[in-house]
Amino acid sequence: PSGTSNCPPPSSFCVFQDWNLTWYTPHPDLTQCFQHTVLVWLPCLYLWLGAPFYLVYRRFRDHGRISVSALCGAKTVSQKGNDKTASSAGTVFANVHVSDPLLCPQVLAVCIVHVERMKGCRSSAFLFLFWALAFVCSLVPLRGHVQAIAEQVDAPRFLAFFTCFSLQLAQLVLSCFADQRPATLRPACVKNPCPVEDASFLSKILFWWFSGLVTQGFRSPLKAEDLWSLREEDTSEKIIRDLVREWTTRGVNPQHPPRALSYRITEQTQLLLKLRQEQGSGLLLLRTLAKTFGPCFLTGTLCLIVQDAFMFSIPQVLSLLLGFVRDEDAPLWKGHLFAVTLFLLSCLQSLFNHQYMYTCFTVGMRVKTAIMGLIYRKTLIINSAARRACTVGEIVNLVSADTQKLMDFVVYFNAVWLAPIEIGLCLFFLWQRLGPSALAGIATVILIFPLNGLIAKMRSKLQVQMKYMDGRIKLMNEILNGIKILKFYAWEKAFQEKVLAYREEELKALKKSQILYSISIASFNSSTFLIAFAMFGVYVLTDEKNVLDAQKVFVSMALINILKTPLSQLPFAMSSTMQCSRWCIVSVLYCYNNDVYRCFQHTFAFPLDGTSVVIKNGTFSWSRDGPPCLKRVNVEVPHGSVVAVVGHVGSGKSSLLSAMLGETEKRSGHVTVKGSVAYVPQQAWIQNTTLRENIVFGQERRESWYHRVLEACALLPDLDVLPGGDATEIGEKGLNLSGGQKQRVSLARAVYRTADVYLLDDPLSAVDPHVGQHIFHKVIGPKGILRDKTRVLVTHALSFLPQVDLILVMVDGEITETGSYAELLGRQGAFADFVKTFAGNERRESITFRGERSRSLLQKKEGQKKRSSPQSDSEQNQDPEELGKLTEADEARTGRVKLDMYVEYFRTIGPALIVPIIFLYAFQQAASLGYNYWLRLWADDPVVNGTQTDADAKLAVFCALGFAQGSAIFGTTVAISLGGIMASRHLHLDLLNNVLRSPMQFFERTPSGNLLNCFSKEVDAIDCMIPEGFKMMLGYVFKMLEVATIVLMASPLAGFVILPLTLFYTFIQSFYVATSCQLRRLESVSRSPIYTHFNETVQGASVIRAFRVQPRFILQANSRVDHNQTAYFPRFVATRWLAVNLEFLGNVLVLAAAIFSVTGRATLSPGIVGLAVSHSLQVTGILSWIVRAWTDVENNIVSVERVKEYSETPKEAAWTTENRPLPSAWPQTGTIEFQEYGLQYRKGLDWALKEITLSVQEREKVGIVGRTGAGKSSLALGIFRILEAAKGKISIDGIDIAEVGLQDLRSRVTIIPQDPVLFSGSLRMSLDPFDSYSDEEVWRALELAHLKSFVSGLPDKLQHECSEGGENLSLGQRQLVCLARALLRKTKVLVLDEATAAVDLETDNLIQSTIRTQFEECTVLTIAHRLNTIMDYTRVIVMDRGYITEMDSPGNLITKRGHFYRMCVEAGLV
Repeated sequence: PSGTSNCPPPSSFCVFQDWNLTWYTPHPDLTQCFQHTVLVWLPCLYLWLGAPFYLVYRRFRDHGRISVSALCGAKTVSQKGNDKTASSAGTVFANVHVSDPLLCPQVLAVCIVHVERMKGCRSSAFLFLFWALAFVCSLVPLRGHVQAIAEQVDAPRFLAFFTCFSLQLAQLVLSCFADQRPATLRPACVKNPCPVEDASFLSKILFWWFSGLVTQGFRSPLKAEDLWSLREEDTSEKIIRDLVREWTTRGVNPQHPPRALSYRITEQTQLLLKLRQEQGSGLLLLRTLAKTFGPCFLTGTLCLIVQDAFMFSIPQVLSLLLGFVRDEDAPLWKGHLFAVTLFLLSCLQSLFNHQYMYTCFTVGMRVKTAIMGLIYRKTLIINSAARRACTVGEIVNLVSADTQKLMDFVVYFNAVWLAPIEIGLCLFFLWQRLGPSALAGIATVILIFPLNGLIAKMRSKLQVQMKYMDGRIKLMNEILNGIKILKFYAWEKAFQEKVLAYREEELKALKKSQILYSISIASFNSSTFLIAFAMFGVYVLTDEKNVLDAQKVFVSMALINILKTPLSQLPFAMSSTMQCSRWCIVSVLYCYNNDVYRCFQHTFAFPLDGTSVVIKNGTFSWSRDGPPCLKRVNVEVPHGSVVAVVGHVGSGKSSLLSAMLGETEKRSGHVTVKGSVAYVPQQAWIQNTTLRENIVFGQERRESWYHRVLEACALLPDLDVLPGGDATEIGEKGLNLSGGQKQRVSLARAVYRTADVYLLDDPLSAVDPHVGQHIFHKVIGPKGILRDKTRVLVTHALSFLPQVDLILVMVDGEITETGSYAELLGRQGAFADFVKTFAGNERRESITFRGERSRSLLQKKEGQKKRSSPQSDSEQNQDPEELGKLTEADEARTGRVKLDMYVEYFRTIGPALIVPIIFLYAFQQAASLGYNYWLRLWADDPVVNGTQTDADAKLAVFCALGFAQGSAIFGTTVAISLGGIMASRHLHLDLLNNVLRSPMQFFERTPSGNLLNCFSKEVDAIDCMIPEGFKMMLGYVFKMLEVATIVLMASPLAGFVILPLTLFYTFIQSFYVATSCQLRRLESVSRSPIYTHFNETVQGASVIRAFRVQPRFILQANSRVDHNQTAYFPRFVATRWLAVNLEFLGNVLVLAAAIFSVTGRATLSPGIVGLAVSHSLQVTGILSWIVRAWTDVENNIVSVERVKEYSETPKEAAWTTENRPLPSAWPQTGTIEFQEYGLQYRKGLDWALKEITLSVQEREKVGIVGRTGAGKSSLALGIFRILEAAKGKISIDGIDIAEVGLQDLRSRVTIIPQDPVLFSGSLRMSLDPFDSYSDEEVWRALELAHLKSFVSGLPDKLQHECSEGGENLSLGQRQLVCLARALLRKTKVLVLDEATAAVDLETDNLIQSTIRTQFEECTVLTIAHRLNTIMDYTRVIVMDRGYITEMDSPGNLITKRGHFYRMCVEAGLV
């Protein structure tokens, strides 16, 4: 505080306040007493009273010491100077001289500055507010001193005052800057720290710190590297650590659910207790979130309360302004005071409102991070039973669409308790204006509430839309995972129809919901009119002396406009709260699901008995309520031994390994696995990363051991021919590897691990026999590199059994025999009979490894490159990682969205709907302008004898105009919603068609997470967000035109303000939209890897758990979530930056309208002033909402852009050929002819098949053999046109297949693929998705596939529900289901691609017998691993490096002693 005017200090009898001096005068001033007391003591009291609390707060917020800087020194010097100057000037603090050092606020301020420096506070809000308050309080004395300068009284005293004032202003300016970081907070490795950490208090409240990114985005499109790093408090690691700590203090561990309920409780009681437990868990989750994020949220709530105080002050000042206009004798300065006060209140309301929104979105972002982290951690511990209940698609939906509900809840929760208070205050102020007539407004509100409540309830019932959406996403996930099978079987149309059936139901529900929403919107937007009509009608009709003047009308309208906000927020807040509570229960059901992975006793000390794995009296099931899959299991595996588990398909071999891993539900018994575990699953799990990273699996790279593992697993010779060596990228789920290649990579990962116990689930089934023998000798067998380790091997190969230490024979989930090979043969039991039956097979399968190195693992999908073939210069210069790159990253487009996207969107709606929409909007706003202008005329109507004439007629016209507006609002919202649904239906259909018609190379390059994101988030944006954006934008644009018209009607001079404001507005808007759109794209692109990682983790959860690498995968998930949040955080800050800037422009228009009204009051009526000012008060919100709506449209039109991207990708040939219809019985004979056929996987790569000329006759059985990668499967891909011919042609029955539609071709030819894929749904659907066959035919096919007894034993038989990917069936059973499919189709051409690799020898014999009998009339091409299965075929083709090297009958080829002969010698067949 800086002194007083030139008057002497006040006496004890001074006049504290003189209204004649202050208010009722054309030259207002404050009394000297007031200036010497209130203006001096107010900032001092703030400092003295607030300092103790602030210092206590600072004590607990220590960020480290800030070294003395120039800013700190400047603050100290200016404060000392202020103190000296004030002392020399003899300034008085209420009869106490400031020279008294104990009371001087400057001394205390200096102390606080240095405390803040010691505690690491870089910008002080406390001192900024003190200096701002002191500066404002000094303005009145400043005015007095400026007036006294002319009189030249006591010049030294005035000079001291001005110096003191200047230093005070300097302190205020210095407080606007932030000091340097403390040494402890300086980022060591953060590349691009968030500038909010370096921002001052003023910069934070005005969001100036964000301007740098907006400018950068305007100059050039933003890239991911331009985005700031997350603050520590926003990172996943910090958020989840705090949440888990809080959860743990409440006695709950999120990874260990409450104990199961006692079985002694009755079923009904148990159900009630479980329901109560679930609801309690949901509330517990909310309480934990509230405890963790509550303090930050409460800060925002305080801002909201202050904002409400300013909001309710504005109508009161408007009332004073209208009173001033009506009072012709009022001095002009009062009008200016009211105008400036309106401006300041509007600015402060805007600042506090956006601080609240910023805080809410920050908390919402952190809550989303926390929930995603919890769900991911649960994903790592969920067992297979729970996995069947909650599919990948549903998990993805939980973390994508559903977490948004929780963020909405954070933003709107305060409205639940604050909205009723706001409504009450509005009605209180209305009562003051209109008396009991305000009750009519209350009645209208009471009527509107139930209507909106009823609509909300009806819409919540239509939330089945979410159920259909979940079903659609789940199905799409399965389609993308099994796309190769769909193409082989020509099932695209069947699954497309299933997806579209879900989609139609989803859109039906959406349509009903949108019509109801339109009623709600119409009632809400008409609520201003309805409340005004009710109150004004009752007011003028109850007493003719009740006159509606400008003050009553426009202050009431301002209050009603305030009333609209809580009225709109309350239903939404309640709906969000209910949805959030339901969501919390769903997420807790997922996060607390009792079906979790139970890690059995794992110890690292080896007991004296030397056993590594012990199961005693174990009974296991896949789910708590399901039938046992293993019974009475007793196993002891000695340390360092190799144990083989044998048995028929479905006997429980894989279940036994799952029991050892703790993946099954233990009903009884005891399981101990001692030491670390490495696991090779039956179906290899491969990550979408390089070959090297798949093998090393996060461990330290040990070169010598790494090469030893590669050699042992038969991988080393092939690294030279891979495009990038071991840096070659493997596609999702190993798409660009064959089954054998994936299995060897999976095995190499386990071997590299150097664990104590190895659980190997049939790793040799998918590899060539000689490779299998190599792996057994080099890895698993007694002389392998795992010889000192404990190995449990599930196998169907009898040839390895003599070399194992112990054999476990399994039948129907029980271990029937145990012993060594010799012991079991000596017992003459079932095992001995089995061995005798298949002794020939055993001999033929016994492979003597001749030392020939495996030449397998040629890059199947990338084509074969001869090492001797010359490479182009570009290839030689390329980095191995570039050569091996397969997956295309999801890249964000740059720049503004092209106009073509809007044209495309509007074209799908059609001009027949667009023209009426524009007309309805124009009509709606004309009606609004009409009834508002009518109110102005009514308010200005002269009062004659205390009454206004024709009140009934005025009320009738007002009513007609209002109802016309409401009808138009309903029409526009319905029309836009229907247009949006039409567009989304069309765009989704295009997307689905384009994806399903894409070739296999597209799916190998494109991560499924990208496509799943497109079908979920992008389609959801097209469904809801784009129509909503257009509704808002058009509504507010027309509303802005109405406001501008009214302001210009009141004062044409306002055009001089509106024009530059419009230009400035356009400037800010162009800055913002460019940045915001790019942030939206970056956020969308960074979201896909989260879903891909979730998907990959769920698929490989058992491997991740077995290897105990959950922490590494959690870190990866955290990294992906954080990367996404680095784009999301600036995206919502950009909205706040825009709003603060635009609302300031809007407030300038309020100031202009008010000033022009004040200066022109002689010519303006109170009615037109009230109309202009009350409407200009809405401009702040309107401007923000126009840009926000436009940005939302542009942000979400990016979804149309991304959907349309897939129409530009290469497509397969036509599904059907209209011009050349095929004969209905084609192919009749099944003859196949290859004519100089050549195949390439990609242009620029070597030929996969070269000059193949081959003729296969009717009913001929042809075996195709060769090393892995020789081109065997490429022949099958060529027949089905999965890959198109690069040269030559294939003819079937004399018709070139290139001229046949793909669906026609693939539906007339059958394949039994190497990787058996089933789809969730009934077993019958997986066999016959078109329902083309009767139940009898299906049962017959199952009988021939040796599955009838198994399916008959299922409770639901053919309607047995298969889980996602058919995971509730064993691999062998899934292979038999694929055989049953082929038996159903019974086409003239059958291709078997290593189809019996996953079944035991007995089942293989049965399958071969079935194929010989049932497909006797067919042409059969068999790609074989087991040579004995093709020894009776008419011909054998031997392939090598894409050529046919030999072709003849098996006997003749053996006689020729060529390549086939050597293979037979290796296999012991000759």
